[in-house]
Amino acid sequence: MPQLLGKEIGPIGYGLMGLTWRPTPAPEEQAFKALKASLAAGCNFWNAGEFYGTESYNSLHLLNKYFTNYPEDADKVVLSIKGVLVNMHPDGSPENVKRSVENCLKILDGKKSIDIFEPARVDKNVPFEVTLKVLEEYVKAGKIGGISLSEVGAATIQKAVKVTKIVAIEVELSLWSLDILNNGVAKAAAEHNIPIVAYSPIGRGMLSGDIRKPEDIPEGDFRRMMPRFSKENFNHNLELVSEIQKLAKQTGCTPAQLAINWVLHLSKKNGNPEIIPIPGATKEEHVLENGKVITLSDDDTAEIDSILNRFVVKGDRYGGPAKAHLEG
Repeated sequence: MPQLLGKEIGPIGYGLMGLTWRPTPAPEEQAFKALKASLAAGCNFWNAGEFYGTESYNSLHLLNKYFTNYPEDADKVVLSIKGVLVNMHPDGSPENVKRSVENCLKILDGKKSIDIFEPARVDKNVPFEVTLKVLEEYVKAGKIGGISLSEVGAATIQKAVKVTKIVAIEVELSLWSLDILNNGVAKAAAEHNIPIVAYSPIGRGMLSGDIRKPEDIPEGDFRRMMPRFSKENFNHNLELVSEIQKLAKQTGCTPAQLAINWVLHLSKKNGNPEIIPIPGATKEEHVLENGKVITLSDDDTAEIDSILNRFVVKGDRYGGPAKAHLEG
């Protein structure tokens, strides 16, 4: 079993973004059932965010309520929180780093400790060393357990490890987002024995096969602004989904399980570091589905490689201002 900060976690984690960051958040009772289901499935690494929702209701508010109701679960969970954004723009200044961490601690109100804290994006206007040094002080003070990086390039990883201990690196990885395997990020993480936390392993829901047309994405959902879901790219990208559905049927699993476990099977292979996929889901049954570990045969992985070799996804991962904050 993988470990983070010396704590054992399941091979698959749980991304909490969808529980609070949507026009109509999941009802509290439904969210609690989903969180409970993740622990039942062994997915005890939870990934949340200060900006996953509004100032008055985001991941931290939900977690405060959950751990108030289920205090016995607090020690079972390894919790990672992303922050340091202002109006969805990175601000790595010492003042904002302190504001963000203190705000997260205040909302949690001691119901659960922050095991890992990560700047959601690199602020290109502030030396990253400055941001990391402020966070290091919180580690030394025992207010957070460790520091993770999010959406960083290989050069930033190399720079960060010289400043402080990095316990994880969160980046996108899925059947339609292979960037980190080719741009040096996975290699740099492996070089320093840092686990990769792979977000969106189901391609933001697309690879599950449940989204068949752009209109299936609710109004106000941020995916409507992403190039891969645009009308000009959607039908082409759906071809990959169809291929995955066929293979999943042959394998005896769901397309989502195939997508998640393909990411998992990359862990510690071909020079990769430990890789922990963190699928998100808002319903109990989907959390249990996503948390199931499935062994893919050599034939399965060979078929997937064949599909990926002949298919090129159309559209960038992000569009507009969000794209400007990414590192290659």
